[in-house]
Amino acid sequence: MTSQVIDGARRTCQSCPMNMPLPFPRSTPPVAAGEQLRQLRRQAQLSQLDLSLLSGVSQRHLSCIETGRAQASPGTLHNLLMALQVPLEQCNAVFLAAGYAPRYQATPLASAAMDAVRGALDHLLHANNPAPAIVLGSNWEVVAANASTALLFDLLDLPVDMSSGLNLLVTLLEPGGLGDHLLNAEEIRAVAWQRASREALGNPVLASLLAQLPPPAHPAVDASELTPLVLTRIGSAHGELHFLSTFTTFGMPQDITLASLRIEHLIPADSRTWQVMRSAFEASIRKPR
Repeated sequence: MTSQVIDGARRTCQSCPMNMPLPFPRSTPPVAAGEQLRQLRRQAQLSQLDLSLLSGVSQRHLSCIETGRAQASPGTLHNLLMALQVPLEQCNAVFLAAGYAPRYQATPLASAAMDAVRGALDHLLHANNPAPAIVLGSNWEVVAANASTALLFDLLDLPVDMSSGLNLLVTLLEPGGLGDHLLNAEEIRAVAWQRASREALGNPVLASLLAQLPPPAHPAVDASELTPLVLTRIGSAHGELHFLSTFTTFGMPQDITLASLRIEHLIPADSRTWQVMRSAFEASIRKPR
């Protein structure tokens, strides 16, 4: 099985009396770009001098931008926002507040401009066999998966098509999904929920999804029993399978789609799990197509 990549203008009325109520409620004035930069800098716990050194923008010019006494050029805004490591969607909001068009696009993964990206994803997914690997989007949707992901689902008697067109949060948290096969389900669900909740602070779609899912219990943790990392422990007909997770992201993305993608590699954490996954993968290769 090869991997699949899933793919206003304000109205005025001069003839109306000044005391006539507006036909729509007044909206909160937008926050100026300089003030947004000041807030972002403070959130990052950086002084103006710190940000000046990181971005190459003089401290005096930065001070003038933050107070509105100077207008930042698009290039200067880009340098400041990149130095602050601001998510690209939020960067677009700052550009709009400064009077510029949004700078960062969300290019569809299926477009011709993403040929190299799809090739890189295919390479990484294929190279991870016989261990499972999935590509996740910004809302935890499974954008792509390798052959071994489908094999793992098959070992658990879960529908194979769940390895594509699937949301990882949903299958972890809702009954009947992958979460039901986890021997440390409370632990994994709590970790996933906490991570997704942090990401949802700047992602309304993800926040809406979380609101529809059952929140997990947060197990008490004995600090004296902490392990170097949390393993995903799965119960199967072949015994207990142990995986550790690593994540791969694209370096220096300047596209919202690219910035949102991350590849989760499930690496077998012991020889037994390696053997089970290796045997399943080799059997799938020998199977007539």
